[in-house]
Amino acid sequence: MLNPFVNLLSAILQIYLVIIIAWTILSTLISFKIVNSYQPIVQRLMIVLDKLCLPILRPIQKRMPDLGGFDISPIVVILLIQFLQHALYQYFYNL
Repeated sequence: MLNPFVNLLSAILQIYLVIIIAWTILSTLISFKIVNSYQPIVQRLMIVLDKLCLPILRPIQKRMPDLGGFDISPIVVILLIQFLQHALYQYFYNL
């Protein structure tokens, strides 16, 4: 029997995963000057993505070693989200 709360939580985690990936791509494009950060649409999008992603990424960034300007905190969050999804399904459905 499928549990709708597990599916809802998994869907929320999946949406947050997409948001983290979008933040990573957009911040990389801005840092390499591929996307103009002075465009109003880009500014608004980055503000929204920052407000959604930075509360989770900042504590991880503080604990990560300095890798010479390379930020791997999104990778850690992505792996953590995938672990939570698999653990959730494993616990409730024994897949």
